[in-house]
Amino acid sequence: LPDYPLWHSSGARDSFASLPTTPPFNVAGFVARSPTFRWRDLRQVHIPTALGLLDVSFPATYATLDGVSAADYLDRLHFPPAARHLALEVFSRSFFAAPEDFSAAEMVAMFHTYFTGSAEGLLFDVPRDTYEASLWAPLRRLLQRRGADLRIGANVMGLDESAGGVRLLADEPVDADAVVLATDVRGLRNLVAEAEWLGDVRWRDAVAGLRIAPPFAVWRLWLDRPVNCDRAGFLGTSGYGLLDNVSVLERFEAEAAGWASRSGGSVVELHAYALPVGVAEGRLRSELLTALRAVYPETTAALTLDEQWLVRDDCPLHAPGSWATRPGVTTPDSRVVLAGDGVRCDLPVALMERAATTGVSAANALLTGWGVAGHDLWSVPTQPRHAVFRWRRALATQRAPT
Repeated sequence: LPDYPLWHSSGARDSFASLPTTPPFNVAGFVARSPTFRWRDLRQVHIPTALGLLDVSFPATYATLDGVSAADYLDRLHFPPAARHLALEVFSRSFFAAPEDFSAAEMVAMFHTYFTGSAEGLLFDVPRDTYEASLWAPLRRLLQRRGADLRIGANVMGLDESAGGVRLLADEPVDADAVVLATDVRGLRNLVAEAEWLGDVRWRDAVAGLRIAPPFAVWRLWLDRPVNCDRAGFLGTSGYGLLDNVSVLERFEAEAAGWASRSGGSVVELHAYALPVGVAEGRLRSELLTALRAVYPETTAALTLDEQWLVRDDCPLHAPGSWATRPGVTTPDSRVVLAGDGVRCDLPVALMERAATTGVSAANALLTGWGVAGHDLWSVPTQPRHAVFRWRRALATQRAPT
């Protein structure tokens, strides 16, 4: 996508397009260009905390900041309010959590992954078509050509030990040498609770203590008329009530583009993260539609020809203080490994990236046990990108008392 613009209801707008690609010059360019940062505001910024966004070291940064909430960290920064909302709160809410319930360590890691540690920044690559057409169907065909037995939609009710490894208790039980539990938090907790033979007390308590983030909503609308031609494919919002993102799918998805071309309409998707407890569906729909019309006024007269409405609560909550006890890929039993966005990972990753990274790590752990080479694991740098910070860290290590 050419840009990932951020809009605040106050009128402030930011963009990540055309920034320098080398950290920390991309940060300097963003601050210099952003209307949410005025030069007199920079005098209020707490410089040591701000430099902490650049001077990172993973996994040490997780250990150092995990006890702090993202909200407290943002308070320490003393950023201008609009800049706080646009530049950083967007990161915490995209983890499906309010800043008060989200670890500052995870927010800093995400900021590093997407901005201070990456030349690509927030200019995302996206599939040219639906995920089913672009990813899942080709992956299924590849696995089947390799001899995999795919059982999509099968329910696994539990795990049991078997003579050769692990038995999956399902309508058609499966005996396996080993198993990767790549489930959501609720599924992992239930499977481990039922498998009393698996793990020790400390590990089982850690799994049982995993928390689930507040619900989120996704609302896809097929409208009878187009949005303006200059609307971005993906827009982050702040200050528009419960609305967090607006996507215009025909900008990047072939299926939506084909429908929009034939009908003359638009396919728009609204996201709302970290929903309030007990919010009624009617209120949620009303607020999201009102917010869409405030963001893109041309949708006010549009009729909805079709819709898909989804509310889920299946994302992990990376709360302050949870990193140290969060279960990692390996378990006390070498036959069972974990993967997913709720699994501890020492690399700086966000949710989807964590799921993919821990999936590769889980496969590597099993392959190593069988004496087979695994796959290389790629990451953004785990240390500061700029030499000044690396020199500073090396000097501090040399001077540290023994």
